[in-house]
Amino acid sequence: QVQLVESGGGLVQPGGSLRLSCTASGSIFSIYPMGWYRQAPGKQRKLVAGITSGGMTNYADSVKGRFTISRDNAKNTVYLQMNSLKTEDTAVYYCYARAPTYIYWGQGTQVTVSS
Repeated sequence: QVQLVESGGGLVQPGGSLRLSCTASGSIFSIYPMGWYRQAPGKQRKLVAGITSGGMTNYADSVKGRFTISRDNAKNTVYLQMNSLKTEDTAVYYCYARAPTYIYWGQGTQVTVSS
């Protein structure tokens, strides 16, 4: 069964850092674009960052310069390094993998930025 398993969420103070990880079952994921969306309470799910199998990246304007996405294809894992966190970054973060005809999602991990 195909699965995306996320880890690394938690509670952090403003200005702090967290690193999210998402590991996919199955080596086929190494060829898929992967990335992260987030959903704050009462708001739509929005793209945070994406990365192709070749390492090309894209970011939401709100996180540029603060977040870095990377991947290790040998480990079928994508990472999101989040620095200089703000209260408005509080959300459930979802990992995704984009296959040609289907999008796989992780279960979500909560990130709370609060003093």
